[in-house]
Amino acid sequence: MSRHLLYILSCLLSSVVLISCSDDDTFSTSTSKRLTFSVDTVALDTVFSQVPTATKSFWVFNSSGDGIRCKSVRLEKGNQTGFRVNVDGSYLGASEGFQVNDVEVRNRDSIRVFVELTSPANHQEEPMKIEDNLVFGLESGVEQKVNLNAWTWDAEKRTNMVIDRDSTISSTAVPTIIYGGITVKEGATLTIAAGTTLYFHENAGIHVYGTLRIEGEVDNNVVLRGDRIDNMFDYLPYDRVSGQWQGIHFYEPSYGNDIYYADIHSTYNGIVCDSADVKKLKLNLYHSVVHNCQGYGLMATHCVVDVVNCQITNALNDCLAVFGGVARVAQSTIAQFYPFDSNRGAALRFGNVHDGHVYPLYNFTCINSLVTGYADDVVMGEADTTAQYVFSFDHCLLRTPAIDDTVRVRDVVWELPEDTVGTATKHFRLVDGDHQKYDFRLDSVSTAIGKAAVIEDLLFDRMGIRRDDEPDLGCYEYVKPPNES
Repeated sequence: MSRHLLYILSCLLSSVVLISCSDDDTFSTSTSKRLTFSVDTVALDTVFSQVPTATKSFWVFNSSGDGIRCKSVRLEKGNQTGFRVNVDGSYLGASEGFQVNDVEVRNRDSIRVFVELTSPANHQEEPMKIEDNLVFGLESGVEQKVNLNAWTWDAEKRTNMVIDRDSTISSTAVPTIIYGGITVKEGATLTIAAGTTLYFHENAGIHVYGTLRIEGEVDNNVVLRGDRIDNMFDYLPYDRVSGQWQGIHFYEPSYGNDIYYADIHSTYNGIVCDSADVKKLKLNLYHSVVHNCQGYGLMATHCVVDVVNCQITNALNDCLAVFGGVARVAQSTIAQFYPFDSNRGAALRFGNVHDGHVYPLYNFTCINSLVTGYADDVVMGEADTTAQYVFSFDHCLLRTPAIDDTVRVRDVVWELPEDTVGTATKHFRLVDGDHQKYDFRLDSVSTAIGKAAVIEDLLFDRMGIRRDDEPDLGCYEYVKPPNES
């Protein structure tokens, strides 16, 4: 909540207070009369310093039998900690000395307090605890306190980065927050080194006209995520909420991009690949995760993409959409369990037409992959008879009605709703839409186990686990959990 909103709220709440007051209430100065609070501590999680937090609130109750008047409500440390407070419509600003006077809480009544924080820099590499007390000084002389605290973390802020020559972004001592986005100019290459985590503000993303190389490693992934490190609710970190940042966009001039061992999550669109020359490779996406997108997971239009050993899961639109061009999907898990909208898209959509435009599908190949989701049919093929439309599935599990095609379909497990009692969640260790928690490693009852063909250059799964002689479909080889008998 911005300071302007706090001011508007102050005006509105003040109006309500004036209307609700009555003249016949009495106010006690007895030290036995106390206020009660809905919380004794307001914890604002871990936040970046110098970045405003979300707003939290609590209630102040009076059930003492008499009215209680607070001579003052103040921040114990004044303006030293960065907490901002609104008490029953009154903002504790600098002009008021960071306190408000003569706050009345009538018998059997309550007031609401709003708290937010923009903490100063702590000049340390590790998060530091910051706290203050909101002190309610009663007319009786009694002081009651509610503790306000958070852990604040300094960060390096980069705004509207333009990469016009070959450059590398590596891990730094403190987190890196991107404001406005990163633009990679045509002719330039941006490399993001293994172990790097980039935190993107809500309107920021990566716009690639040149070349992007993400060089994560199996035990040292590159992580691209939003910059909110606090919680939306007590049980839900913002990091699990889709639409936190804008994702990666490869524009028409961009070719030869490599993404290895990346974790790209909670975006609007995860990855978008624009129409390009199909004689040139647009994107290698290997051993990576694209998860929880408010738009598409990966959308490729009339270009060449190679998707290998990847998890692409949970998108409001399609998890993976290929419109024309050339695409291979190998040993990947494509699962559509997006929780926020029942009108979610498909897990996999491929075709030669999109938005009224025809794009020849020269070759779409899907091998050793697991494609499933909530709906009865999560695989959509869309064809215009005037253009080329070539596809094949080999050793896959597909949640879609079976088709009789021995030329383009080989060794496919057709997952029908009646076969799985209407649910496909059984394949995975955890699908918890209420809390936005997912673990797409295979569960022991999955029918994807042992159904893949051996691919010599894919003997290890996304986690670096060696596949056995009868490998499993998808990007994760089944391994019995340590706590499973």
